[in-house]
Amino acid sequence: MTRIARLDGQPPLEITLRRSARARRFSLRVSQLDGRVTLTLPQHAREAEALAFARGKDGWIRQVLAQMGFRADAAAEGALRFGGTVPFEGQPRVLTPAAVRSPRVEGGALLMPADPARLVPRLAAFLKLAARDRLTLASDRHSAALGLRYARITLRDTRSRWGSCTSDGALMYSWRLILAPPEVLDYVAAHEVAHLAEMNHSPAFWAVVARLRPDYARHRLWLRSEGAALHRLRLDG
Repeated sequence: MTRIARLDGQPPLEITLRRSARARRFSLRVSQLDGRVTLTLPQHAREAEALAFARGKDGWIRQVLAQMGFRADAAAEGALRFGGTVPFEGQPRVLTPAAVRSPRVEGGALLMPADPARLVPRLAAFLKLAARDRLTLASDRHSAALGLRYARITLRDTRSRWGSCTSDGALMYSWRLILAPPEVLDYVAAHEVAHLAEMNHSPAFWAVVARLRPDYARHRLWLRSEGAALHRLRLDG
C-alpha cells in the first residue's frame, strides 16, 4: 500500500510512503532515475512516527537530491493539473479542459474532459491505451518483416528496462514509451521483436535490429541520455 505525503520546508518535499510486511524499520531511498523519495515502513508502524523519522532526515534528502541533479520541488512543479504539460510522443502537450468525452490530442494541446478530480485516472488510461496501440502496430510490423509471431503483449511500469521478450515469445513493454518520440518507441519494439530470432545480444542479434530499424543506434542513445526523464511523470497520486 502506498500514498503520497508532503513535508513542510522550502520547498516542500514530496515522499511516497510504502508499507511492507517484510520491513522491520523505517528506511528512505532516493531513486536515481527520477528523484522519487520513498519511505518504507513496517506494516503496523504509526505513520506519524514515520513522518517524524523523515523530517529528521530532511537535510540528507535534500543533499542527495542536489547531488543527483534533482530539485526538491520538481514533483510539485510538475504536478498534473489543467494548464500543465505532459510529454506525448516526444512533444509537450498542454492539459486543456474541453467539452470532449475522451482525451484527444489537437496540436500542442491534450484535450481532456473538464473534471479536475478525474484528470489523473483519465490521463493514465489514455496514455496506456495509446501505448498499447502504438506498440502493437510496431510489433506486428516488425514480426511480419521477420516472418515470426509473438505470443502476446503486456504493458508494465518497469524502471530498469524498456521491454523484454521471453523464450515463449511474450513481449513486455513500458507504457512510458508513449512519452518518447515515436521512432524511439519503434526502436524498442524492433529490439524486442528481434529477440524472437536471436535470444541474446550477439552481433547476429544486432544485425536483425539493424535490418528492422537501420537507424537504431541514435534512438538507443536517446533512451540512455533522456530516458530517465520519462519516469518523472507521476500518475500515482
